[in-house]
Amino acid sequence: MRRLQVGRGGRRENGAVRAVRGLADLANVRGMFQSRAMDRPFVRTPGRGAGGNPANRYDRLSTEAAWDGWAPEEDLPPLRTEVSLERPRRVITRNSSPDVPFDRSINPYRGCEHGCVYCFARPSHAWLGLSPGLDFETRLVARPEAPQRLARELARPAYRPAPIAIGTNTDPYQPIEREHRIMRGLLEVLLDHRHPVAIVTKGTLIERDLDLLAEMARRRLVRVGVSLTTLDRDLARRMEPRVPPPARRLQTVARLAAAGVEVRAMVSPVVPGLTDHEIEAILARAKDAGAAAASWIMLRLPLEVAPLFRDWLETHYPDRAARVMARLREMHGGRDYDPAWGRRMRGQGPYAQMIGQRFRVAAARLGLDADLPPLDCSRFRVPPRAGDQLSLF
Repeated sequence: MRRLQVGRGGRRENGAVRAVRGLADLANVRGMFQSRAMDRPFVRTPGRGAGGNPANRYDRLSTEAAWDGWAPEEDLPPLRTEVSLERPRRVITRNSSPDVPFDRSINPYRGCEHGCVYCFARPSHAWLGLSPGLDFETRLVARPEAPQRLARELARPAYRPAPIAIGTNTDPYQPIEREHRIMRGLLEVLLDHRHPVAIVTKGTLIERDLDLLAEMARRRLVRVGVSLTTLDRDLARRMEPRVPPPARRLQTVARLAAAGVEVRAMVSPVVPGLTDHEIEAILARAKDAGAAAASWIMLRLPLEVAPLFRDWLETHYPDRAARVMARLREMHGGRDYDPAWGRRMRGQGPYAQMIGQRFRVAAARLGLDADLPPLDCSRFRVPPRAGDQLSLF
């Protein structure tokens, strides 16, 4: 196998023939070709969502695999997760998007080991000079000093509290949180400051922090959204390879609710032609588990996510690939994705309207359509530190 370095215009550069480097490259190459001897495709990336490493859109040069007549005879070892550490200058990120219900968020990690093939956050890895494909789920960045930075930002005299969203880009309870415990540190800071937080996760590791979450819930400082994409264990394993199975996530909903934490069941994303028939069943199971509200978002395929998802569909569900993509394009003006405000989350047209109507009817029947009461910002305080002058009142 040869690796050819190619410019943006497709021209091969001088001296471009190079050996394949890195397990990610090898896995990408392995998945692109078929073994004639065994008459089957090679297993691309066991335990991973993406089938390869597409080029970083910001790089001047990219690499392509070229067949040289030789086929690997043995399966390569699985890709291992690599974690780098980052010291952020600030951790609260501001946004002004008109179609999201928060104006600030925190990301304890960059990249996500869950490996959901449809993840709309994959293109953000290109900002780090990495690929939105396998790099996004294997080359991660942890921010261990995030809790200390957060405490400093909350202590600034000009800071005004509003709910902070965590988990809206990458999952704060992905597997590496077990070792790094950054999310727990952030919750400790937020509880000390009586600051409200809204958490989104697929990870059952959130149960580890039930002691903090229950205390915050008593003060109306927290709510949690648990993403439930499908009830089909096999589909979930293919689409979300390192996420706990659906039944286990429903147990997490039940345990959070039993601890007094308000839980929103997030039917997200709805994949047309693949998971859309499960909307009512997911809502019913979530209600039985103790969810207090529900929401939904249509599948989003920005930038590099679209070719990754198309490749995944052709590999795992070739009989449905054309139908799924046709439905998506029908909702996005003939494109794989329309990023316009107000349309990117739901799409438009008859099919999108039908999905929305089905969700509204099912949620209303189950009592999951009510708006949850707002989180309490009035309790915010900056706790005293050693040496501070204490108030007499």
